[in-house]
Amino acid sequence: MLGILIANFGLALRFTLPPRQCGGRAARQCSLQFQLKDELGEVVAELEALDGQEECKQNSKAKQMSIGRKKFNMDPKKGIEYLYENGLLQRTPEDVAQFLHKGEGLSKTAIGDYLGERSEFNEAVLRAFVELHDFTDLILVQALRQFLWSFRLPGEAQKIDRMMECFAQRYCQLNPDIFTNADTCYVLSFAIIMLNTSLHNPSVKDKPAPEQFVAMNRGINNGGDLPHELLLSLYESIKTEPFKIPEDDGNDLMHTFFNPDKEGWLWKQGGRYKSWKRRWFILNDNCLYYFEYTTDKEPRGIIPLENISICVFFRMSASTAEERDEWIECLRRSISHNPFYDMLAQRKKKAQHNVHSSSH
Repeated sequence: MLGILIANFGLALRFTLPPRQCGGRAARQCSLQFQLKDELGEVVAELEALDGQEECKQNSKAKQMSIGRKKFNMDPKKGIEYLYENGLLQRTPEDVAQFLHKGEGLSKTAIGDYLGERSEFNEAVLRAFVELHDFTDLILVQALRQFLWSFRLPGEAQKIDRMMECFAQRYCQLNPDIFTNADTCYVLSFAIIMLNTSLHNPSVKDKPAPEQFVAMNRGINNGGDLPHELLLSLYESIKTEPFKIPEDDGNDLMHTFFNPDKEGWLWKQGGRYKSWKRRWFILNDNCLYYFEYTTDKEPRGIIPLENISICVFFRMSASTAEERDEWIECLRRSISHNPFYDMLAQRKKKAQHNVHSSSH
């Protein structure tokens, strides 16, 4: 605004200058006017230069922010450090949480990985991030929809545990009259997530009925049962509208199959009909996927290899003994024990145990 006023004043001076050369006293006035005009012209030029520098500075900051986001998506820790160094983020959990919650141009997978890291600062960021969500007067499914849309749950059990524990505490803080404790909210939240997978994953053939979902959650409310109507309403909500899982650029399923532990053709015997069919198998991420054709984007079936505690028979045949032995060795290495299921079982026991301990 100052630059505009001075520029207009300079124009006014220009109109008052006499058209011919001045002499005597008039000459001194004329010289003073020219001097004033020149000084004002210099001020205007300096202001315009400052405006240009400010615009250039803003463009530079925008470019640095764009670079910082890309670095974050490739390596969250390095991306955050880059933003610190360039003065685009303050080194506080609240400022980092705001940046992640806004999420502009950020990978939801990278956000989830960063929030799940086990360090004092990252855990403080996670708490600040969860506090930016308002779950007041939302039913649990609605709160979960909001929460799980803001990032992608990481695959590591310990990370999932910390994130869902923060969610349950925040939900119970804002809705104190629904559950007797946060453990109940935690267990039921995971039951809802697993229900969503069971109902809407095409690879799951046997869909759970409403009463199965109710039975699965008996005794989790300090040893007592949650209202039957509440559990049925949660079931119907998930059945009617599945969770929308945020997807980053690129096909995540294809990334899973990009660098498999092993792949190749095997003969597989059907479960219901005992005929043998040739299928393309891919072993990766503790799962065995099989396809009808190598070009298929979605698997015909998925055989999980985590927490196997009962015998399940899948009949498959390789073309040679050597190939068979290779597959057996790769499968043996892929069979693992996921500690998350143990943590969930412990949490369920804790939710059920409180009432028993208080009754003694």
